[in-house]
Amino acid sequence: MTHRLEDIIALFDGLFEETYRTRLVRGGDEPLYLPADAESPWHRVIFARGFFTSALHEISHWCIAGARRRELEDYGYWYLPDGRDARQQRDFEAVEVAPQALELLFSRACGLRFHVSVDNLDGDAEVDRDAFHAKVEARAWRYLSEGLPLRAEALRTALTTFYRDGAALDEALAAGRDRLQVEPA
Repeated sequence: MTHRLEDIIALFDGLFEETYRTRLVRGGDEPLYLPADAESPWHRVIFARGFFTSALHEISHWCIAGARRRELEDYGYWYLPDGRDARQQRDFEAVEVAPQALELLFSRACGLRFHVSVDNLDGDAEVDRDAFHAKVEARAWRYLSEGLPLRAEALRTALTTFYRDGAALDEALAAGRDRLQVEPA
C-alpha cells in the first residue's frame, strides 16, 4: 500500500478546506498550526519534513482543538523541545495522550503501524514508553466506545474508505462528508 502525501492532503483538504477554511501543508523542520491571517485566507496545519506520520499527528491536534483554539497560533499551547525534566515530561505526556490516540486510530485506518512519541530524546527524565503507549491505547479505545470528535470521525471514515476499502478519492471524500457535521462555533 502506498501512502502518498498528495493523497492525505487531498483527503484533508477535500473534507475541511471549504467547511473549516483549513488546509494541510507540507512544511520544513518543525510542525506548526497557523490561523488565517493577512498572508493567507486559510488556516494551515503544517506538518514536518513531508512525513506522512507527521501529517497524521498534526491533523490529530487540529481535530481536538475547539473553534477558539483554532484561532491561535499552535492552538495557544506551549511546547518545550527535547531536554524536558520529569515534571515537564509528565505535562507533555498528559496533553499528548488524546492526540496520539487519534493518531493511532488514523494510522490503523491507513494500514500503518503506529509508534508512540515521547519526544524527549535528550532529556534527563526517565521515560516509560510502554506506560505511555498503554495510556494512548486506552484513550483510543475510549474514543471508539464513546465516539470520536466529529472532524476526527469524518477523517477516519475517509481514510478507512480510501486505504482499507480501496475506494477512489471521491468516494472516500463522500464517505467522510457523510460523517461530517459542522460544529457549533
